[in-house]
Amino acid sequence: MEEKVIEKMIEAAIGQMRFSYAPYSDFKVGAALLTKDGTLYTGCNIENAAYTPTNCAERTAFFKAVSEGVREFRAICIAGGKGGVLTEYAAPCGVCRQVMMEFCDPDAFRIILAVSKEQYEIFTLRELLPKGFGPQNLEVKKE
Repeated sequence: MEEKVIEKMIEAAIGQMRFSYAPYSDFKVGAALLTKDGTLYTGCNIENAAYTPTNCAERTAFFKAVSEGVREFRAICIAGGKGGVLTEYAAPCGVCRQVMMEFCDPDAFRIILAVSKEQYEIFTLRELLPKGFGPQNLEVKKE
């Protein structure tokens, strides 16, 4: 991926943290999802007193894009930290990884974990979910 695109995604993800609704954990997360055509969809985490209805930043971004008809994605950038302070990488939870598996090629889709424009790491979905279950697992295999 081009460095300018990565920087733009990191800025967008960090910027989204300000919209985080995290009154219970105070762990603020922002995400920036890059579509195949170069559009960015953003998201933040949205907590709920009942906990289960809480939605992660990554899924917020995916659901915004999918709800507008987008189904092809290149990468996502995730930034987060306690009190909104970026000190370490905020990796996607298992549920978010599963949502990514639904819409993304695990070998091509990139996950950027960022603390700043200078400190980030890039992984493939397969690296973070090596034995993922996705739509291809439900296809009938012809012998």
